[in-house]
Amino acid sequence: MLRTCEEAEAYVASVCFKHGPPSLVGVELEWLVHRRDQPAAWPDPAALAAALGSHAPTTLVLASPAAPLPHGSLVTVEPGGQVELASIPAPDLGTLLSTVRADSAELHRLLAAEGLYPIAEAADPVRPPRRILDAPRYVAMEQCFDRIGSGGRSGMCSTAAVQVCLDAGEAVDVAARWAALHALGPVLVAAFANSPRLHGRSTGWKSTRMACWLALDPWRTAPPVSLDADPAAAWARRAMHTQLLCVRRDGAAWDAPAGMTFADWVRGALQVPPTTDDLDYHLSTLFPPVRPHGHLEVRYIDAQRGPDWELPLTLLASLLANLSTIDAA
Repeated sequence: MLRTCEEAEAYVASVCFKHGPPSLVGVELEWLVHRRDQPAAWPDPAALAAALGSHAPTTLVLASPAAPLPHGSLVTVEPGGQVELASIPAPDLGTLLSTVRADSAELHRLLAAEGLYPIAEAADPVRPPRRILDAPRYVAMEQCFDRIGSGGRSGMCSTAAVQVCLDAGEAVDVAARWAALHALGPVLVAAFANSPRLHGRSTGWKSTRMACWLALDPWRTAPPVSLDADPAAAWARRAMHTQLLCVRRDGAAWDAPAGMTFADWVRGALQVPPTTDDLDYHLSTLFPPVRPHGHLEVRYIDAQRGPDWELPLTLLASLLANLSTIDAA
């Protein structure tokens, strides 16, 4: 049980920034999918389950073994039916590219066999947002986001991203790597923007996906206001003051009391004190442009057309591989 905010903050700082030589790289690729002859139809959970077979996540098929793809990548399905491939960490960029190329080809082969194909944009240009999964997390997420506005439902159900995962690095370099990824953010969001339309209209944004996420609670989704010399401590404070998106319980209702932060929970706002498992889960409900997750998860790149996901992945991995380019950023 977590009894004090200081204890909880120390835990967050220790698990979210793992120190060590930056040696691994990974990527998560998301795609909106549709039927080419029915572009306005939402993805059908049964068709997704049939396509993915043993690779289907348990949020889609409860009894699924959720088997990895041939080269180790795992498949998940997002609330609106977006399909995601999450690579295993690779020791170098070349290995990562070859394994993800193979696994993504296999994934798209499986989807195509059921008539499902990727949309070439990072925001749904035709369909309004619709949640197709009933997992308690997603029901609570939708309720939480709807209290703020329409952007959250669009973000969770109608957008897709390329997420690049990089080691946090040695303790002495963490702050510089963290700062570099944030400094590069606006440039790379613009360079790889691929979502000018949403729900049948042009929005005026090049990256409507980012606009959706930034329209939400800034504690949950905005970049840091300032880049603290101790990013682990700053992130821990932020996590504590972010409102609960959900509270896990037996049964289907995971909704959290409106306005309650994790710090409130630690201070006794709910009858049962939180555990470190609860805190880990809370951290998974924060969606900033760069999320510390042991490693650093860069979340600000729009999903790309075809094989173009390789470009932002290669660029970010290369820029963060050298101290001189980190300092220049």
